[in-house]
Amino acid sequence: MPTTTQPFLTDVKALRSRARASIQDGAVTPAYRGDVKQAIEILQSVLATEIVCVLRYTMNAVAAAGISSDSVKEEFDEHAKEERGHMRMVAERINQLGGKPNFNPEGLASRAASQYVEGSNLVEMIRENLIAERIACEHYRELIRFFAENDPTTRVMLEGILVNEEEHANDMHDLLVSHEGKPMLPPQ
Repeated sequence: MPTTTQPFLTDVKALRSRARASIQDGAVTPAYRGDVKQAIEILQSVLATEIVCVLRYTMNAVAAAGISSDSVKEEFDEHAKEERGHMRMVAERINQLGGKPNFNPEGLASRAASQYVEGSNLVEMIRENLIAERIACEHYRELIRFFAENDPTTRVMLEGILVNEEEHANDMHDLLVSHEGKPMLPPQ
């Protein structure tokens, strides 16, 4: 079995020199293998999606009504808070890559992967949130595959958000089953 000796790290002097030469690039170093401009564009869409989710969950927490709405309102509020956290992480990543996060409400719905659908009653609100979470889960899985090893920082961030979105989908599914009285998923 042939053994190839390969240094673990770049020559430290060269590494220091490159870091000083491109200081204006901030966190983006020559080892970044992705397309920075494309990454920022994609993350702007992710940011819009998270903003829409914050707005939808917040509206649902305010508008939910009915005899058993208090616990659902609390769940909507918790999800809105977690989605705000996602929004902030994504905005910070856009900033790290040298972009300016787009919080402009104009065109927000067209930039987002999910939709802003309020629902006219508690069950519809839960259903629409479950649909939105399913969209987010699928979208994040696709983005994780896209970023892969070209941008591991963004990939890891999205993997963390995906874990939370899957929890949200599960919560919404459980609430839907509870309020409709019938499971939506076939038994496995």
